[in-house]
Amino acid sequence: MQRSGADLPGWHGIDVNVLAMRIAVLGAGSWGTTVAALTTKRNSVVLWARRPEVALEVNEHGTNHAFLPGFSLPEELRATSDMEEAVADADLLVVGVPTAGFRGAVVDASKHVRPWIPVVSLAKGFEEGTLLRMTEVIKEVLPGHPAATLTGPNIAREIVAGNAAAGVIATDDLAVAAALQAVLARGLFRVYTNHDVIGCETGGALKNVIAIATGMAQGLSVGDNTRAAVMSRGLAEITRIGVALGGEERTFAGLAGMGDLIVTCISPHSRNRYVGEELGRGRPIEDILAGMTMVAEGVKTSRTVITLAERYGIAAPICEAVHAVVTGASSGVDAYAGLLPRPGHEHEPG
Repeated sequence: MQRSGADLPGWHGIDVNVLAMRIAVLGAGSWGTTVAALTTKRNSVVLWARRPEVALEVNEHGTNHAFLPGFSLPEELRATSDMEEAVADADLLVVGVPTAGFRGAVVDASKHVRPWIPVVSLAKGFEEGTLLRMTEVIKEVLPGHPAATLTGPNIAREIVAGNAAAGVIATDDLAVAAALQAVLARGLFRVYTNHDVIGCETGGALKNVIAIATGMAQGLSVGDNTRAAVMSRGLAEITRIGVALGGEERTFAGLAGMGDLIVTCISPHSRNRYVGEELGRGRPIEDILAGMTMVAEGVKTSRTVITLAERYGIAAPICEAVHAVVTGASSGVDAYAGLLPRPGHEHEPG
């Protein structure tokens, strides 16, 4: 049975602003490392890295050049490639592993994790095959553990550099959300709470597909007006699908929807925008992905969104065009030739 925040040992009726938490962060990619660095300021944090050499670099040099080149990490941050060492004593488990390896990491952690502690997902996507959101995977593997997602317009290197940013912690129990908010917010990184887990996760996943579309526009040099049209109509597609899944429409106008969409579409640090730019320039998707260190979730999500749109009878022409280019059925030039014009009467908004 799922416990509420009032029943969770250590997570209700305490001042988390002064109580040091033991936190395990799984995944030493750019965002996982950044969250570990942020929370280390006041807590005991262990960063789990799949590759032992990454853990060794964090411990001995205070850097993670593969994923955060040019940045120094807090001296207090510890890293390990041993799952039991990372999670056995944790009061909070944060999972920053890409969706393809998310379930496996949570399964491995489940052998050692303490009962009832909250589990926060940093991943933005759906599980391939099952189409489950990551909090649904957490609940399936770790029943009884409160599942939350941290999402929003969060470019890792800007946050670790100390620039102002905002995120959203979404979970069903707002008492747990408030406690997590206090643990995760640091310095100029502000965290808002939200109960709409479905909307927040869906917005975070689907915006990656639209970012590929706007990246293609950049690669094709089709102009700012076109990119603006794709972003705004892309948001309409995301919202329609998210509401059909059970999300709340207003969520998609906030940080987890429009905010995350904007930054992923315009930032030169965006992996999904980069994939789109290279597709627009005519490079094959296999070559693009082979040269990337980090995962661009939008490539796999482009397949998922087509399945969801068909399941609920939702028009998603931008996502369909992205999927066609990603799978090689179309080129970026062909996609943009027919992306915006559509037959019949259309009405804004929605």
